[in-house]
Amino acid sequence: MKHLNKLFVAALMVLGLNAQAQDEDNPWAISFGANAVSTRFGASNEVGDQFSGYFKTENWNILPSISYVNVSRYIGSGFTFGVTGSVNKIDKVVTRTPGTQDYMTTNPGDVTYYGADGIIKYGFLNKSWFNPYVHVGGGYTWLDDSGNGTVNGGIGVNFWFTENIGLTVQSTYKHTFEDQAEANVPRHIQHFAGLTFKFGGKDTDGDGIYDKDDECPEVAGLKQFNGCPDTDGDGIADKNDSCPDVAGLAEFQGCPDTDGDGITDASDACPEVAGLKQLQGCPDGDSDGIADKDDKCPTVAGPKENGGCPWPDTDGDGVLDKDDLCPEVKGTSANRGCPEVTEEVMKRLNEYARTILFNSGKATFKEETMPVLASMLAIFKEYPQANFSIEGHTDSDGSNALNQTLSENRAGAVKNFLVENGIQSDRLTSTGFGETKPVASNKTAKGKAQNRRVEVKLIKTE
Repeated sequence: MKHLNKLFVAALMVLGLNAQAQDEDNPWAISFGANAVSTRFGASNEVGDQFSGYFKTENWNILPSISYVNVSRYIGSGFTFGVTGSVNKIDKVVTRTPGTQDYMTTNPGDVTYYGADGIIKYGFLNKSWFNPYVHVGGGYTWLDDSGNGTVNGGIGVNFWFTENIGLTVQSTYKHTFEDQAEANVPRHIQHFAGLTFKFGGKDTDGDGIYDKDDECPEVAGLKQFNGCPDTDGDGIADKNDSCPDVAGLAEFQGCPDTDGDGITDASDACPEVAGLKQLQGCPDGDSDGIADKDDKCPTVAGPKENGGCPWPDTDGDGVLDKDDLCPEVKGTSANRGCPEVTEEVMKRLNEYARTILFNSGKATFKEETMPVLASMLAIFKEYPQANFSIEGHTDSDGSNALNQTLSENRAGAVKNFLVENGIQSDRLTSTGFGETKPVASNKTAKGKAQNRRVEVKLIKTE
């Protein structure tokens, strides 16, 4: 039972499909509802007596729930093939007393009835709300674990409430060829009543043309265009119209040319102003090869690299900004727009450098020397393209090896300070000379103080 209820849920999901009449356009249908089983028909031996009990519902076995499901497919020319699964409870079995017309109803003990049947239907008045049909088929029926094959036939009718939803009423006679008294399943009539939903064919866009015949199945259209629309009404179907939302001319595949420059609006980057083909229909007022819409200086010719404007010379040194390595500082052409380091500048740098104070025997700065380093840093930043060498020197106190190492470390300390404060490392080198290049005598304290120094040299490039 629970399985049939699951089938019922599945059938409700089917309702989400765009169902229509079950024919070559909508070939599928699903039906579900209740069934009733009567053995009164099979117990009779005369035709008249069989039909006299046809409507005696007191002999019917009815399960008050969804108890059958049928799935069918239209196969053409009014014929439909389907399969039916059904379940019931048999608590009334009608038998006839041999040699008499007397009938007796017995309870076999709530036997479970299962049916699995194939059915071929032929329908009449298929386009009407009233749709009768006849059917034949066969299957297998079980009462508990015992069963018989059956040959089936009967009649039915569909009453269509809408184009795709209807009420189905059907009676099927199931005949077994075994003796009625000896058969596992007696001959009987099974009545069906339920809802039928037809589906399978689609008209996605709702234009009255099924998708299989619709060249534009997702957009409502016109019959003369096989279901395709002509949104702008220019007589060209949208699928063939390069400009489907704006009326145009056939010579331009349905597109307009508002500015009359021979370029359709759809391809014209400036559709309201006549322009040049090589600029996608846009004008070039200053003839610099850049369309006015992309030209930052449309009335003055300039290179594309500068947005159509002439190159500026911000610092006025005669070197254009694009070639000026120091565009905001006046320099010389020879130094690519940057200022050149003069002897006066080097003199100032070395005046500062000679006053750098290190802690005794170390490469660390004394606190009072930090303003000196800051002043040197400012000069280095004024000449961003110049390269310098930082040189360290010591007096003669101590061993040569120790003095060499100390001079290298002190020169390196100055370089590290400058790099850490924004000077590019590839502009600087550091070298130590130990006690090898004294500028005064190492025999006096004053001379030794002069020899403990840092010097800055300009590295000249070709």
